[in-house]
Amino acid sequence: MDINKILKSDYLDILFEGRNKNYGGYELRKKYPDRMRKATFIVIGAVALAIAYPTIAALLPHKEEKKTVAIMKEVTLAEPPPIDPKKPPPPPAPAEPPPPAKPTVQFTPPVIKKDEEVKENEKPAEVKELKDAAAGVETKAGDVNGIDPGIVDNPNPGNGAVEAPPPPPQIFQFVEQMPEFPGGQDKMMEYLGNHIRYPEQARESGIEGRVTVRFVVNEDGDISDATVLRGIGGGCDEEAIRVVKGMPKWKPGKQNGRAVKVYFTLPVSFRLE
Repeated sequence: MDINKILKSDYLDILFEGRNKNYGGYELRKKYPDRMRKATFIVIGAVALAIAYPTIAALLPHKEEKKTVAIMKEVTLAEPPPIDPKKPPPPPAPAEPPPPAKPTVQFTPPVIKKDEEVKENEKPAEVKELKDAAAGVETKAGDVNGIDPGIVDNPNPGNGAVEAPPPPPQIFQFVEQMPEFPGGQDKMMEYLGNHIRYPEQARESGIEGRVTVRFVVNEDGDISDATVLRGIGGGCDEEAIRVVKGMPKWKPGKQNGRAVKVYFTLPVSFRLE
């Protein structure tokens, strides 16, 4: 190769000297830097656009969506009418008539006798006679589609339905009007302070703390079912139960204007002075 051409040629020209440059390898290598340069610019531009997109989107005007605002309205319900104790209860539902009974055929217990001694009414019923009838003490007409007469002859009292015993009164955890000690919270604290006697065992052992007692305030205000949910021992648990059971009648809790049973939880504190 001429020295002047060598100085003016690049690496590919020297490499492909005397070779077929139209084959493809020469063009691929010749234009490789340009392709890499374009690809680099495209990647940089895409990354820059992705980074700047939130800022651009924030600057662009956008249509605000109307949000539906829920409006809360307070509805005050009227007090239910008072229950008149003098008003008689509604009359019971009329008793349903018993269902029709099947016809019966007189059934005679078998007795060993001579043929000439057997009377006509003492002959046992045949199988075909009992197909649509039931055995009974006498022959009676009835409804073929009815039920066994033994069931009809001894119906349940009332309308024939078996009445389940009334369910026990429900004990509520929370009601519209919670039960209240007579005189309020301050009077209850005063009552506890005047009636609690610190147990000697707890005093000697230095036991102090809070006993949590749960009890039921009945419909008439009486206290029942007092139990210790959390105790501290030393006789304090028993003393708290004794004081709670000796409380005067409370103002009962009410639900829908009616006095009901309500659970009440009371902490009783024991402190050494």
